[in-house]
Amino acid sequence: MKIASDWKEYEILDMANGEKLERWGNIILIRPDPQIIWKNKTFPSLWEKANARYNRSNTGGGSWQSLKSTPAMWQISYKNLKFNIKQMGFKHTGLFPEQAVNWDWMINKIKDAKREINVLNLFAYTGGATVACSSAGAKVVHVDSSKGMTTWAKENAIASGLKDNPIRYIVDDVVKFVQREIRRGNKYDAIIMDPPSYGRGANGEVWKFEDNIYDLVNLCTQVLSDNPLFFLINSYTTGISSTVLKNILNITVAKSHKGRVTAGEIGLPMESSELILPCGIYGRWEK
Repeated sequence: MKIASDWKEYEILDMANGEKLERWGNIILIRPDPQIIWKNKTFPSLWEKANARYNRSNTGGGSWQSLKSTPAMWQISYKNLKFNIKQMGFKHTGLFPEQAVNWDWMINKIKDAKREINVLNLFAYTGGATVACSSAGAKVVHVDSSKGMTTWAKENAIASGLKDNPIRYIVDDVVKFVQREIRRGNKYDAIIMDPPSYGRGANGEVWKFEDNIYDLVNLCTQVLSDNPLFFLINSYTTGISSTVLKNILNITVAKSHKGRVTAGEIGLPMESSELILPCGIYGRWEK
């Protein structure tokens, strides 16, 4: 497992009873997590410091419960990157901090390449990977079907001092966008995708991970440059093994490009303990 252990402004303070107690800068949140199936709190007194808790509803979804004063938006930093944090519906904050392990990896790959790198970021959300790659000097095309998330990504780039960097923001269904890029003959040295388990595109197109991930990765091989640098797949889909992502990359990308395929879990450490929270899986092809 690759662990995002370099954070200064984010940390898990405790975990128990299906919830995690997290510090986001100066704000402490309680959010549900299905991986936390043990019952004993390690630091019970810390839970009293929470600003807000996300409570799940028995009928689906849920809502935030205010416990102390919490700003509508605030910022946290990861190294030289800055991100805007908000309490969103369905427990999210606009950032997945465990992805820092992938940001570091991509930044190092891009810098070590010592050439211009064109990156395609699919299902790009609020732009964590976009900001990371841009900060390393890459040109980035950021694609997401949500106009709101794309606006948020622009705000994150501005916060990180990347306003004038070459980033294109596209609000579109990712499959249709890639198909058009194939017809246009556009190529990319690196591709990132963080697909949801289930979702809908800009015009209502249905996405289901198990049904569509292989076809999308295979499609994306047609927009890889002749000298690609990396291909990264992230997944939070329950029941999918990281070995599945490794198999897909071996069948598709590695079939045409020599390189190394690896896969595994990513996670977050809990402060002052030996506990690690599993947070998803990755598959990587790299030059």
